[in-house]
Amino acid sequence: MTATFRTFVRAALAALAMGGVSADAVAEPLAKDLFGAMTLPAATAPKSYGFYSKGCFSGGVAIATDGPNWQAMRLSRNRRWGHPALVNLIEKFSRDAAADGWPGLLIGDLSQPRGGPMLTGHASHQIGLDADIWLTPMPGRTLSASEREKMSATLMVNPKTHLVYDNRWTPAHAQLIRRAASYPEVERILVNPGIKKKLCDTVTGDRSWLRKVRPFWGHDYHMHVRIGCQPGSVGCKGQADVAQGDGCDKSLAWWFTDEPWRPNKDPDKPKARDVMKLSSLPAACAAVLDAPSPVSEAAVTVRGRGQAPMLATTPAEPQVTASAFAGEVPLDRVPVPMFRPDPNR
Repeated sequence: MTATFRTFVRAALAALAMGGVSADAVAEPLAKDLFGAMTLPAATAPKSYGFYSKGCFSGGVAIATDGPNWQAMRLSRNRRWGHPALVNLIEKFSRDAAADGWPGLLIGDLSQPRGGPMLTGHASHQIGLDADIWLTPMPGRTLSASEREKMSATLMVNPKTHLVYDNRWTPAHAQLIRRAASYPEVERILVNPGIKKKLCDTVTGDRSWLRKVRPFWGHDYHMHVRIGCQPGSVGCKGQADVAQGDGCDKSLAWWFTDEPWRPNKDPDKPKARDVMKLSSLPAACAAVLDAPSPVSEAAVTVRGRGQAPMLATTPAEPQVTASAFAGEVPLDRVPVPMFRPDPNR
């Protein structure tokens, strides 16, 4: 993939150098094809560039397919990648949820190895700070590869009434979402409007965490957890703070009118990912595509508490010896900093 990108750049420069030949003569590939072809992350410091729906990231790590309290789904998509802060948070979330009584997390899509627009599916998930967590409890056995591809998540909301199926909703679901909202790093949790309404109608006591839970189309079988831009990512564009209050107001009532569910007036309009070129993304994304890869996927995979991956470098680079704890090594001096989740977080 890197060779393909370099070929494109060289061809573009050659076209510019030739009199009378426009750069447009060299067809620019779609960004989704460039990023979708990457199988490993950029072996540089972890940084997010751009916005959640228009960007990329470097220094990504993967969450293991199986952990003490989780299993990853849809493995063929290769979307188990994220900024180390996100992956470490998910690992901690899995432990805390297990302590709360949830059987274990089924983890859906995070990001592609270097982020960017995806070949299919999400508009966001591009900068390594988004994760989908199924609202289906993890089975008490290891799922097969086939099951991870074909097994359906539990549909929690009636598509006709937009209300939660009461026979599928449990207090454990509310506690799972509450736990996710409890982390300071988490800025938003996107859920179906019906799930937000169920929480608004049933949560008692402290309701302050509900402000992070935002209604949005889809998300009727999973919650979308989003963390904010991380230190060191100066090119990351964050979102505005969520509104004050618990969100159980007129803004929620709107979702139960006809307006949000009217047919698309322009159903044939192409999605942004289907037209977005590399030149549309932050300039740093070209360098992210062209960066070296780590020595292997295993070297940049988080497996669980106390099982941190080793620092990874490319074969041509010297191996770096450093503590697995982030604070002890400046990020700009470590090719791919691997962080062991802090058990006290």
